[in-house]
This record gives sequence, C-alpha cells and structure tokens, in this order.
Amino acid sequence: MADIIKLLPDHVANQIAAGEVVQRPASVVKELLENSIDANATLIKLIVKDGGKALIQVVDNGLGMSETDARLSFERHATSKISSAQDLFNLETKGFRGEALASIAAIAHVDMQTKTENAEIGVHLKIEGSKVKCQEVVAAPKGTSISVKNLFFNIPARRNFLKSNQVELRHITDEFHRVALVHPNIEFHFYNNGSETFNLPKANHRQRISHIFGSKMTNRLVPVSEETEVVKVTGFVCKPEFAKKSRGEQFFFANNRFIKSPYLHHAVVAAFEGLIKSDLYPGYFLYLDVDPSSIDINIHPTKTEVKFDDENTIYAILRSTIKHSLGQFNVAPVLDFEHDPNLDTPYAYKEKGAVIPKVTVDAAFNPFQEVAKSPSGKSSYQKVSSKGWENLYDGLDKNIDTDNFSSLEIESDTAVQGTIYSDSEEETQTGITFQLRRKYIVSTIKSGMLVIHQNRAHERILFEKFLGEITVKEGISQQLLFPLELSFNKQERAILKEIQESLINVGFAFESLEKETVKVTGVPLLLSESGIGTVLDRMIADYKEGFEGRSISQAELLAKGLARNLAVKSGEVLDQESQLALVNDLFGCKEPSLSPFQKMTYTTISEGDIEKKFN
Repeated sequence: MADIIKLLPDHVANQIAAGEVVQRPASVVKELLENSIDANATLIKLIVKDGGKALIQVVDNGLGMSETDARLSFERHATSKISSAQDLFNLETKGFRGEALASIAAIAHVDMQTKTENAEIGVHLKIEGSKVKCQEVVAAPKGTSISVKNLFFNIPARRNFLKSNQVELRHITDEFHRVALVHPNIEFHFYNNGSETFNLPKANHRQRISHIFGSKMTNRLVPVSEETEVVKVTGFVCKPEFAKKSRGEQFFFANNRFIKSPYLHHAVVAAFEGLIKSDLYPGYFLYLDVDPSSIDINIHPTKTEVKFDDENTIYAILRSTIKHSLGQFNVAPVLDFEHDPNLDTPYAYKEKGAVIPKVTVDAAFNPFQEVAKSPSGKSSYQKVSSKGWENLYDGLDKNIDTDNFSSLEIESDTAVQGTIYSDSEEETQTGITFQLRRKYIVSTIKSGMLVIHQNRAHERILFEKFLGEITVKEGISQQLLFPLELSFNKQERAILKEIQESLINVGFAFESLEKETVKVTGVPLLLSESGIGTVLDRMIADYKEGFEGRSISQAELLAKGLARNLAVKSGEVLDQESQLALVNDLFGCKEPSLSPFQKMTYTTISEGDIEKKFN
C-alpha cells in the first residue's frame, strides 16, 4: 500500500494557521499592536481604512529589527519571546507563539519598514501570500511600520464572511480599547479613513479611561485596590446608579493582558448584589497581577481565555475587595458605629424630663350664640345670617326616600365585550377576555379557548408599527418641553450617527450628535421621558453586538430593538379595554403567530382538548 501521509507545504500550513490567528481585521490589529508593545514602543499609531479590509497600518517607535530579523519574523514559529518550553510557564510578553506575522502574510499583502536605533538605514519588505516580492534598503525612522492590505485576497470565501465596514470597525475599536486601557504609559493615535478618532496621551489608568469613554466617566468610578499573596487587584468599578441594561464597559486584565472570564464576572456581579437590579450589568476596569507560573494563557489561540491555578480563591478575594471599596467610598449602605458627640443631650438638660405641652379648650364656647357687646360697643363675635341656605337643594326631588337605597345603581364591573380575531381557519366570535397571572390574555373562540402571551404579542404589534414608520418615514414625535441631555462616548455617538435617520423616522429628534453630551428634543409617542436613556443604551448595544450573525437590515434591527424595549412586560396589569385592543391589534398584523424574535405569540385549546380532561 502506498504511503498516504505527507507534510503540508509551508504556504498551506500558514493559511491553516491564519484561520486560527486571523478571524477578522480586528485580529490583525490585536497582533500588530501587541508586537509594538513588546518592542518597547512609547508611541503607537493605528491607521485603518474601510473597516480594515483595505488597510491596517501600525506605526511605532520601538526597538525595530535588523535585516535578518525582519526576514525571519515572517517564518512560522519564529519568535524572540521564548527560547525553551520552560519559558511558557513564565511569560511576561504579549506574543510568544511566532505565528502572527506568518499567518497575516499568508492571506494579505504586507509591507514592512523597520530600523534599529544604531543602524544607518532600514529594511523594506513586501510579501504577498507568503511570497517575498521585494526586499531593499530604505531610509526610515527608528521603529517599525507594518501595512496589511487586501485582507483575505486569496481566500474569497473568508472575505465574503466579513461584515460591513461599520461592524468591522467596531470590532477594531474594541481591540484598540483593550490594548490602550492596560498601557496608559504609551501614547496612542487611531485614524479611520483619514480622520483622527482617538488621541490618547500618556496618563494614569483613571485618565486613560476618561479619555476613551468620556470625561463624565471620571465621576462614576470607584477605585479598587487589594494586595494578597495570591493576587493583586487594582482598578475601578462604576457606581451602582450607572449600571446598564447591556454589557457595556466591562474589562478584565490579567498580567496586562485582556481576558474573558464568566466566572470572575460572576464575582463582580455578586459584589453588587442588593445594589443594582438583577437585569442590570455593572461597569468595571479590573487589573489582576498574579504569579506568571500560576496562570496558563496558552489554552486558546487568541489568548483571551486563561486558566488560573487557584480560581476559587481569586473569586473570593475579588468579590470581597469590590464590596469593601463600595462600602469604603459610601456607595454601599454600611452601619456606622462611631459615636457622634453632636447628638448628645447637653449637660444642663441631662437630669430634666420632657415637658408635655398643655392645650386648653373653652368647653362653654358656642359659635351660634351671640356674645354680649363690649363697653366699646363691638361684639367679639357676631352670628352671620344663614338665610337662603335652602336654595342649595333646588331642583332635587323632595319625595326621594333617603332611607331606602334600593333604587341606586352601582357601576357594573362586567367586562366589555368585543370582537376577537381568530386565525384563518376559525370564525370570529365575541367573547370576554381576562388576564391570567399578569402574563397571558385568555379569551373564548368558537372552537375553544385562545391564550395570548401579552409581551410577545405586543412586540409583534410594535415591530410592524415601527418598521412601517421607518419605511414610509411618517413616525409621530412628541416634543419634550425641556431637552434631555445624555452622555455618550465616541463609539456610542458613532453608532447613533449611523442609525440617526432611522431613529428620526420613528419619532426621535436630536439637537446635535457632535458633542459628548447629546440633547434629545423629541421621542416616539409610546416612550416616556424617564425611559429615553435606557432605550437608547439598549438600542446601541443591540446594534453593536446583538444581531451581527444575521443578515438583517438596519430598519428591521431598530424596529426589533424598539419593540423589545417598549412592549408591555409580563407582570403588568392590563385593563379590559387594553386587553381587547391588544387582541384585535395582534390579529391585524401580517404575521400574528410569531414575535419579531421568532417565538410563539398565542396558542389555541380546542373544545375537544378540554373535554378530554374530564374523561
């Protein structure tokens, strides 16, 4: 039998590795920024065009590379970070696998210029699909500049799976935030399509957070600090009143590396227990420093998932540290056992009892009795004539027997009857509706019984209403007497600008979206003023991360977001008129059987099914 196992060519192996390392343009940004940080750069510039599909360029003033190092850096498993397997258990750098540049060069056009501090000239390399097209000397400043163009040019199927430029840009911005937040000692610049998006000077952690997420973030932060033998915890948590309904500013860093840890996230949520509602998420920026030998960061190609040796202890320390910080800065309610001398009884009154005030009443006073006149000729009180008081009862039937109330009518509590639409196979019939468990609306139909899920039904009604308003641009807006000012960071304002036209079509009105504080001057009719901020936050989060996996239009996305936020919730009491209106409006929809999120809105129970229960 002929041998069938053979070694893959290098360019094929590189493309396979690229599938693990480079998932989208944001993956390239992450690898290049981390390489610049490992090169001890103090100034890093990130330049992006068309969501990273056309160009991703990172320029730094780091150590640079020699001609040999520059060429070798694009080989698989070529790295300066480790030299033996033992080094994997004591990592201090970002990268160490030696696959990033080789994987990127396998699926893009790469152009690199680099020069060390002592070299007179630099090196210029051009690589396309793992093949070196050009290598020459060039005059260049100290550091490295890498341009990645036409990502996935040789893998059309992977390129077709990329999302829109706006979605890819948001992922790049997220990666930029994760790197910039943990390195405040490095100056960062971020340019998108020729305009500067972020200009982050060197600062401390608190200032870096406010530079990225807005100046108002400074007053929302509560410092967290604790040092133990197992872990050192530093950073900030947001005050409970600024918790959001969407996962917003939530960042964990372990040894200056961004990580994702649902287990430690639960520790933070547990620390906020009793301070925020169960459906809200607290914001946090937490930095964990542990012994490098006690953490494994090589369990996932993206290195965002890590494994701690003693995760349970870190959980307990993190939870108690946050609780202590919230109490220390008077954010959480605490018992104060300190004695306040200002509340003591003065010495002169210590032995005295309380004096009960006395109230005297003249029992003989009669307001209808005329008092004798005083020597001056004036009486202290004079009775006013009550003549004409009988006129108050003019027009009333004096023959009414006031002792017999049998003729009085009491307003009936009987439910108003209305028309209930059934599906196409059933006839309509008038019936009585009632609410079950504050969640379902029950009514009778000719063939049995109808049970409607009030939340899902209202979502379907509002979804079709808002989708129609966005399409025909005829949404009705109610103007606010006083404009409402809301604070959004740069990324959130960019999303608002992107969906501004659709928001205006459903009834929103904005004064300006250029400044950090956004003024809302009008809202849809169904939206209360108190819920404006929550609805906009939720819609931004939905647009940012909720529906990226589906081919869904912007109008449909916003209609879904508004319907979910404004629909009647389970647990709300509906009067008889509202129940009937909900039923009638549901069966007036184009697709009454499913909610916008493809969940069943109602079910029918036939008379036969009911009869079987009694057999």
